[in-house]
Amino acid sequence: MLRAHGLPPAIAAWLAAPDLQQLAADRQWLQAVGATLILCTSERFPPLLSEIPAAPVALYVRGDATVLLSAQLAVVGSRNPTSSGRRTARDFALFLARAGLTITSGLAVGIDAAAHEGALAAPGRTIGVLGCGLDQIYPPEHAALAQGIVAQGGALVSEFPPGTAPRRDNFPRRNRLISGLSLGTLVVEAARQSGSLITARLAAAQGREVFAIPGSIHNPLARGCHELLRQGAKLVETAADILSELKIPFAKQEVTETASAPRAEDIKSPELDKDYEILLDALGFEPASIDSLVERTGLPSSNLASMLLILELEGRVGLHAGGRFTRV
Repeated sequence: MLRAHGLPPAIAAWLAAPDLQQLAADRQWLQAVGATLILCTSERFPPLLSEIPAAPVALYVRGDATVLLSAQLAVVGSRNPTSSGRRTARDFALFLARAGLTITSGLAVGIDAAAHEGALAAPGRTIGVLGCGLDQIYPPEHAALAQGIVAQGGALVSEFPPGTAPRRDNFPRRNRLISGLSLGTLVVEAARQSGSLITARLAAAQGREVFAIPGSIHNPLARGCHELLRQGAKLVETAADILSELKIPFAKQEVTETASAPRAEDIKSPELDKDYEILLDALGFEPASIDSLVERTGLPSSNLASMLLILELEGRVGLHAGGRFTRV
């Protein structure tokens, strides 16, 4: 009967004679950690996710399952972002979480982690979608981040049962859940060959908004975003652009920002001596090596190294891969 309804023979055979011992172990694990299994027929199953092609039949959830029903924005990007990209993801997530959006991402290193951290700092709620079973956190170094997500009213989500390893082919499947749960997907930094672009294209195919932050033409991590923009993604310069596009009011957010943070024009930076001013003038917003800065400024490389370190500690300069620097 199962095969007659179009199920592959292997699935039909498993359903006809399931591993009852494994099912009992999974059920015991769910009860032990307080996790929840939400079927696609449940009222607690997120409606937006049920609309996508090949929607999951069930979700394993650790944390507050009601957060899955909240308005969400996916924030994704490179696993090896620039310091500027990481800061941008965190700042956008913080602002949007304060505006009431739940930030959804994949708990990966780089932009994903920065987005989760920004939402937690708001303080707001965030969802981590895993490409493995919830009995293991991947990557392992994000165990504390995962715990913080759950502790602050967010959730960890997977369609994979306990015991499922973080295999490579699980992550494209995971990406469709990130975009499917969300009203839209924001890509902060991404190379042309990037899993983040898969998430963005899935979002577009699911009829959701796609947002991309442009960058320098010399930054390879901006090329994926530029490709999305050529394909019709919405160009984003501020977090308010996203709220406006999604028709989410943000007057409350503006009041919060004004009340909690000083205005940039009111902050008095300490004066720098002439050589530091020359160095900052030579630095742009595109990564530059020490050799190129020696050529631009005429200052000795030994002096530049210590000056750049001081400027980095003061938050005026960002360090990028390959020992290159940009002005912040």
